[in-house]
Amino acid sequence: MPKTNPDPTPASPDKSGEARASTRQLTINGKPYFHDGDADMPLLWYLRDVLRLTGTKYGCGIGACGACTVLVDGKAARACQVTMAAAMGQHVTTIEGLEGDKLHPVQQAWIEHDVAQCGYCQAGQIMSAVDLLARKPRPSDADIASIGNLCRCGTYPRIRSAILRAAVLSGGATS
Repeated sequence: MPKTNPDPTPASPDKSGEARASTRQLTINGKPYFHDGDADMPLLWYLRDVLRLTGTKYGCGIGACGACTVLVDGKAARACQVTMAAAMGQHVTTIEGLEGDKLHPVQQAWIEHDVAQCGYCQAGQIMSAVDLLARKPRPSDADIASIGNLCRCGTYPRIRSAILRAAVLSGGATS
């Protein structure tokens, strides 16, 4: 088991009373965390195994499927390919971090369009859609197709419809 902060709660001073170096700190869903373990550990395992944020899924382990997509400093990234060393000092948002007083427009559109079938890829699909809409508030079909996340159930038409709906809900497009 990698050496990590035994209580993965918001950052606290180490045993000497000194705050740990900021290079070992990262922010996940708005809360600071420290990682003192293996710098080569994939962010995915830190999220799932240490923090127990299991919304981010393991799919392929090579960055091809997109099931593990999270936002790193607001941009979509495959958590299985981001090392903890690369994540240090970054702001990471997982599917759990989209929660607030109300659903994120992408989550709302996903429900309205009944996108999920088996649901395994949905967290990664949603995070990729959030990234796309942040970059392109009025995405074209080609923009949506370029996301590249895989869905074994083939719900691509519903994903496309939901992203277009989320653009409307976000104020980026008209219905």
